[in-house]
Amino acid sequence: MIFWRKKDDTTTGEATEAPVTTTTVVQEEEQGWFSRLSAGLSKSSAQFTQNIGDLLTKCKLDQDMLDQLEEALIMADLGPRTAAKIVAGFSEGRFGKDISEDEIRTALSESVAAILAPVAQPLVIKKPEEGGPFVVLVCGVNGVGKTTTIAKMAQHFSRDYKIMLAAGDTFRAAAVEQLEIWAQRTNSLFLKKDVGADAAAVAFEAYDKAKAEGADILFIDTAGRLHNKSNLMAELEKIIRVLKKQNENLPHAVLLVLDATTGQNAHEQVRTFRDMVNVTGLAVTKLDGTAKGGVVVGLADSFGLPIHLIGVGEKASDLKPFEAHDFAKALLGVSPL
Repeated sequence: MIFWRKKDDTTTGEATEAPVTTTTVVQEEEQGWFSRLSAGLSKSSAQFTQNIGDLLTKCKLDQDMLDQLEEALIMADLGPRTAAKIVAGFSEGRFGKDISEDEIRTALSESVAAILAPVAQPLVIKKPEEGGPFVVLVCGVNGVGKTTTIAKMAQHFSRDYKIMLAAGDTFRAAAVEQLEIWAQRTNSLFLKKDVGADAAAVAFEAYDKAKAEGADILFIDTAGRLHNKSNLMAELEKIIRVLKKQNENLPHAVLLVLDATTGQNAHEQVRTFRDMVNVTGLAVTKLDGTAKGGVVVGLADSFGLPIHLIGVGEKASDLKPFEAHDFAKALLGVSPL
């Protein structure tokens, strides 16, 4: 995957654009990431492992075992529809044959990876044709970790891009303070207004400032919206309308942050935000604090939205671009090759 950044041309001395690989942008030490991912998904994996162990009271794969396997997948929060699909594919060519726990794990991880692969897409930062910064609007319900996710992204991307952070969560002084601290740590530009100010005005002014000061990326934080509160959702729509007054292509990305601990409730959040604000991608946080990690598979199967990032801890290095095969293996407890 190719990103862009500004780079001085050593021949002409002029600023040019050079391709940068994903590893250049992320640039955190990758060694040991699978171990951290596996540790983060240990609660989800342990529950699934126990359920599989309980159903392997016989060797041959029969309908009773398939029914129990489907139930185990549902209990892991993959959802009934996705669980049924996976089990149907798993039974082909295996029904009536001897099967081991390792074979079940490996086969299921391959099925899960196949569902996840199309949506495992990093957040690609492109230079806008109209000039100015690439604008990422970050939204989600209360407490999912939006501000923290922005801070972690800023730390990752600041190595190759000039960043600006906008404190659009004007309801929580703590969120503004947290974002300002991270702006200082990452040497990013920052814009805030008084508590209770119009969030749309923050977004409008932030774009002007980011463009004037040559920022490459503008991350806009927003207040936590309860997806069933129409007035709060309408305010989020207003932010987007105001941004489009600057340029019809804004925002370039709308990132919906989801808390994995909410399990199947995440489906309703995606449905509501997608319909109202045209979500372009997902970030799933707090996978280390739940046994409901399988919800990521259900989300991929149900919505097909790009999953850009997953979080398995508090450190910036615990937020990484989503990778289908690693996630599937960690979820099912399969060791990497």
